[in-house]
Amino acid sequence: MSEPWILLRGLTRESRHWGAFATREEAMPVDLPGNGTEAHVRSPLAVDAYVDALRAEAQRRGARAPYRVLAMSLGGMVATAWALRYPEEIARLVLVNTSMRPHSRVYERLRPSAWSALVRVARYWDGDDSDDIAETLIHGLTCARRDTLAADLETWRAIRESAHVSRANALRQLAAAARFKARGVPRCAVLVVSSRGDRLVNPVCSARLARAWGAPHVEHPWAGHDLPHDDPQWLVDTLHAGDIAANAAGQAAGRV
Repeated sequence: MSEPWILLRGLTRESRHWGAFATREEAMPVDLPGNGTEAHVRSPLAVDAYVDALRAEAQRRGARAPYRVLAMSLGGMVATAWALRYPEEIARLVLVNTSMRPHSRVYERLRPSAWSALVRVARYWDGDDSDDIAETLIHGLTCARRDTLAADLETWRAIRESAHVSRANALRQLAAAARFKARGVPRCAVLVVSSRGDRLVNPVCSARLARAWGAPHVEHPWAGHDLPHDDPQWLVDTLHAGDIAANAAGQAAGRV
């Protein structure tokens, strides 16, 4: 049996934000501390603490290493730290629209054009109108597809009401992302994926990370930051192609 795909979301997002993508065979969405099923937990200020929590959750669910990890944004930093600390536990990394020190600059990791909208998100994070205004702003920042807007907002508001991420946890996650620095190169196979239409994180972050690690980089031509939302089938096809390439490389190495 193939290794499970552990799915990790980013800042304040949770397993249900994967939508139908999470129903893929062998997918195991896991929430970061402070989000989703872990909304009652205080989010750590250090990425390594997220790794500890995720390892414990994977073991609790009976998953066996090595794992394949598909991770977005902050989740990509957590996945990277996991691969660096416990290389024997990670078989493959697919990092979607992530960024990290020392490979990206502050104004690349969060585009200046998005700052005003992010301030408004923070302003409306709590309160009577928070569900509608904050989620609408987040959708505008992260999604290129607009045809699903009404359905998305209905789903996202329901998620927010059932497992609200506190303002304190949101800020702690942001601080953890800002502080994280990748110290080394993962030993496992890595695929870096970015979206050309990302309005939140500059795609140059992914391109520079791939060059620094000598990893392949694939760019979606129009999707926004939330690539699994905008074009889930493209991402599934990309993962499948990567599996074929990885298996071929492993067979070739076995013949040497």
